[in-house]
Amino acid sequence: MIHSGFRPSDDACQYPLFVPANLFAVTTLREMAQVANAARQDTALANDATALANEVAAAVAQHGTMKLADGSEVWAYEVDGFGNAIFMDDANVPSLSSLAWLGCVAPGDARWQRTARAAWSEANPWFFKGKAGEGIGGPHQGMDYIWPMSLIVRGLTATDDATILKCLATLKRTHAGTGFIHEAFEKDDPARFTRDWFAWANGLFGEFILHLAATRPKLLQAPLDRVAL
Repeated sequence: MIHSGFRPSDDACQYPLFVPANLFAVTTLREMAQVANAARQDTALANDATALANEVAAAVAQHGTMKLADGSEVWAYEVDGFGNAIFMDDANVPSLSSLAWLGCVAPGDARWQRTARAAWSEANPWFFKGKAGEGIGGPHQGMDYIWPMSLIVRGLTATDDATILKCLATLKRTHAGTGFIHEAFEKDDPARFTRDWFAWANGLFGEFILHLAATRPKLLQAPLDRVAL
């Protein structure tokens, strides 16, 4: 597995083998091999990328999973390669919740489905639910702060209209009148937010809307004020 000192949020890793990034690396290396073959006819580079992808994939399969208290097997967030692992999820991408969107797993993959459900539950210490909505945060902004990025990623990976509408409704109701997607908002009071304009989340929100326009355009016309959070 590939060593990581820091998470996508810039917070330090607890264990040095960050599972979402390793799975993302496998996907990216395999895509690199395709580009090397198609665009440059560089067989050596393609073979190197494929070999590294296969090596990391095998290591993650061996070391990157764990069992929760209920006995269900899920992807771990971080491991040390010696049997220690933590389960959590952070809103920043790559995350466990985003694996299907990143192409690391199929949306219907059973292990990922279990992992995503656990990430959106009390099994994840950074999952918060309050008067303003529910979602995933992270240690970067601390307790009780939900990151809209987690709502967008959930909407991008959801396969049912109800979940997508709930994500859209929460995003609409938590911009605190600014018209922009924030970095994070307090679970009971969206007027308490961080970063009044967060480019990463705003760009991702744009991709979410374009995705819906192409795949489920009727949802963009739905009366979101009627959606229960």
